[in-house]
Amino acid sequence: MVLASTSGFCAPKAVKVSYSGFMNGLAVGVITEHFEANDGAYRIVSDTKPIGLAMLVQRQPLKFESAGQLTREGLKPSHFAARRTGAEQPQVAAEFDWVQGTLFLRHDGKSEALPVLSGTQDRLSIMYQFMFMPFEKARYIDFAMTNGRKLDRYRYRVTPDVEIDTPLGRLKTLHLVKQRDADDTAAELWLSPQHHHLPVKMLFIERNGMRLEQMIQSLEFRE
Repeated sequence: MVLASTSGFCAPKAVKVSYSGFMNGLAVGVITEHFEANDGAYRIVSDTKPIGLAMLVQRQPLKFESAGQLTREGLKPSHFAARRTGAEQPQVAAEFDWVQGTLFLRHDGKSEALPVLSGTQDRLSIMYQFMFMPFEKARYIDFAMTNGRKLDRYRYRVTPDVEIDTPLGRLKTLHLVKQRDADDTAAELWLSPQHHHLPVKMLFIERNGMRLEQMIQSLEFRE
């Protein structure tokens, strides 16, 4: 099945993508992700392999999973989890109860229930929900997202036709910049329209100034 999105093109039923990860300019890992959609459902798995010194000090989640329904509007998550290895219990998790309108979060030994907003994504599914978003003439996009610890609403400014160099060649991208307060974290995304609006570059700047960057290395689609 090839699913038609609300933006008028067809999303692939499988994606395999890899990124190089950098921290303050130093290579720290390789991220490999698999997206699959079949019979009205989707699943995404993201694995990070630390390299260099990161192999010795890495304590953060390295494996992320998102699963849920596939709809005409795109992805509708039901479960999200993050853990260091596949054998460990999740460090953080989110369960979406769309019937009751409740989002259940589990982290640091605590549980929390919040009202779930229509269209809410998790931190992994949102990167593939871009395939379904109608970007034509959009100046801003808004969405709710959870990382398993909290639920926030985000707003990004959209600038079209921004060209960048990547290992896939020079690409014309949509440049998304997070709208934020001065003391908030910063984020920028570069989406490739010729590759189903998937991110080809991502930049996140923490409050302490740490810069985390992902650059695409390879990309495969199964239509």
